[in-house]
Amino acid sequence: MAKHKYYEDEEDTGPSKSALKRESTALQDLGRELAELGKERLARVPIDEDLRDAVKDYQRFTSHEARRRQLQFIGKLMRNVDPEPIRAALDAFKGVSATETAKMHRLENLRTALLEDEKTLHGIAETYPGADLQHLRVLRRNAIKEKEQNRPPRAFRELFRVLRELEEGGAGADADAFDEEPGEQE
Repeated sequence: MAKHKYYEDEEDTGPSKSALKRESTALQDLGRELAELGKERLARVPIDEDLRDAVKDYQRFTSHEARRRQLQFIGKLMRNVDPEPIRAALDAFKGVSATETAKMHRLENLRTALLEDEKTLHGIAETYPGADLQHLRVLRRNAIKEKEQNRPPRAFRELFRVLRELEEGGAGADADAFDEEPGEQE
């Protein structure tokens, strides 16, 4: 095969047109995920005001063509933004990040330990000083009754929700103290 002089002097000029198109489409898809978020979650995503306004405009539009153009504009704005913090926030909302999964397991273990032994409340009180222990006791008692009577686990789920709110409140930095004796997970 003969080598052409034209190709020998040619240097790699960067990503191909196809690679740029794939990257642009990926950013546009990330923008679409942003646009599908609710107002509360969108407010928690770390994006600049121009992009936030563009997403809000997309949500306001009803015409298919207007939404398509706005989505392309969002994709264009996304080129100037670091997508990793946005992806991390979206993954946290979906519960797919490793830290979120570990947090859920830790809370499930804490809930199981609380159901098995009421003395776990002392550890919760130390870790989360603002915890309503009386409410936790009532939820624990109700969850045990539900399990005994084969009723739907309403209090069981409520107990998890309260523990998650305590964890997200950031009241305790010692949340790993409950990992010592993991219980069964449901």
